[in-house]
Amino acid sequence: MFDVRESSQTAGSIPLEDLEVGMTRSLQKVVSERMIALFAEISSDHNPVHLDEEYARKTIFGGRIAHGLLTGSLISAVIGEQLPGHGAIYLKQDLKFFGPVRPGDLVEARVTVIAIDMEKRRVTLDCACSVGGSDVLRGEAIVLAPRRADLIPAA
Repeated sequence: MFDVRESSQTAGSIPLEDLEVGMTRSLQKVVSERMIALFAEISSDHNPVHLDEEYARKTIFGGRIAHGLLTGSLISAVIGEQLPGHGAIYLKQDLKFFGPVRPGDLVEARVTVIAIDMEKRRVTLDCACSVGGSDVLRGEAIVLAPRRADLIPAA
């Protein structure tokens, strides 16, 4: 199925009250042929640069690449599962792409807290995805973080 290699951090939630500037969480995932095909189906983006090797070889990329937002969705996974985790709600996401992700690439997505607004419950996160140690995507997200009292205990 999917090859997921999560970092040592576990899924769950970090309540707003426990967040600190500088906290970082990450995950690693190999982008598979199946992921690209499923993302095309889900998003309805069937651009041949993602799906047709013969076509993609003639582009500036010289071969197939994953959808940029597929790569960006790995940031969503870190936010929704680890930092802040369950109960986090996206308010904003900016992304800038620096290079392609190809089928078979191991992508590391990492998120770091850079600002916390306790009154508004907003957390600003530096976001990046890298392949082989080089950033392929960078951005910033603002999320609404759950307070401790908002979290539902795991059953």
